[in-house]
Amino acid sequence: MEYYLVKWKGWPDSTNTWEPLQNLKCPLLLQQFSNDKHNYLSQVNKGKAISLKDNNKALKPAVAEYIVKKAKQRVALQRWQDELNRRKNHKGMIFVENTVDLEGPPSDFYYINEYKPAPGISLVNEATFGCSCTDCFFEKCCPAEAGVLLAYNKNQQIKIPPGTPIYECNSRCQCGPDCPNRIVQKGTQYSLCIFRTSNGCGWGVKTLVKIKRMSFVMEYVGEVITSEEAERRGQLYDNKGITYLFDLDYESDEFTVDAARYGNVSHFVNHSCDPNLQVFNVFIDNLDTRLPRIALFSTRTINAGEELTFDYQMKGSGDISSDSVDHSPAKKRVRTVCKCGAVTCRGYLN
Repeated sequence: MEYYLVKWKGWPDSTNTWEPLQNLKCPLLLQQFSNDKHNYLSQVNKGKAISLKDNNKALKPAVAEYIVKKAKQRVALQRWQDELNRRKNHKGMIFVENTVDLEGPPSDFYYINEYKPAPGISLVNEATFGCSCTDCFFEKCCPAEAGVLLAYNKNQQIKIPPGTPIYECNSRCQCGPDCPNRIVQKGTQYSLCIFRTSNGCGWGVKTLVKIKRMSFVMEYVGEVITSEEAERRGQLYDNKGITYLFDLDYESDEFTVDAARYGNVSHFVNHSCDPNLQVFNVFIDNLDTRLPRIALFSTRTINAGEELTFDYQMKGSGDISSDSVDHSPAKKRVRTVCKCGAVTCRGYLN
């Protein structure tokens, strides 16, 4: 007869008991146990003509250790997922998935919904004026006051070329929350999944629903630091082979967004030389041109289950239309090999 060693929830290990299958009323746990065992044996026996059927009387210690680690990882990722959804302030749900390895939640990452200014940096988040439109599509609205076109069509899709700023209605405007010129400020509307990639790129983000082309997907947020501080941190990040620095150089080069420790879902979005997301500068309540908000829009229809990516140099589909606008992350000193796998891959991230 098969027996299972059971750890009873809320009780110490000294009270663990061996139970026959008929005593176990936990089909999900048993299925996870079986799947984890099968996955481990599949990895170990990869390329070998060995049956996965385990005829031993007991599990080998390595198999048991893997199953326990996988169970603990599953609990940790579920707790992290719950925490992310408690902290986020947008409609779209956040899911977490790792079917690749035993990596758990990042230990030094804090979820935020908007820019976090570093000490000494002031973010003035209050507009001094707003529109009085009854219909922002047909009247002289905030974009017109700024000398640009309204960014969206009636299907909430962006219609301006990359490199053109977006001016949305703000807290001083008399139009309501259903105004067609309030898109980025409503946050992510899609359910997204932070998942462990199988190509060595660490964590990535995929959409769980279909996203229409030219639609707002998410903001890139993090800690706002000076460019001098970004240069210092950049050298540290280079040594680790990571980069989360994004220059806010729409009109000047004073500030950088660092999403290494503080960020949202965009922290986990990977680079691609052929991306499906494009960066736009956005101004809402803060009209300081040195501090635009960074929004990511889809460049094409993105199907459910597809990974979301953007070009860290912004040279992919949808080239920057103005030489004066450079959205690229802070310049790095060590060349990082690109693993995006695109036909047009440049070979390096920088």
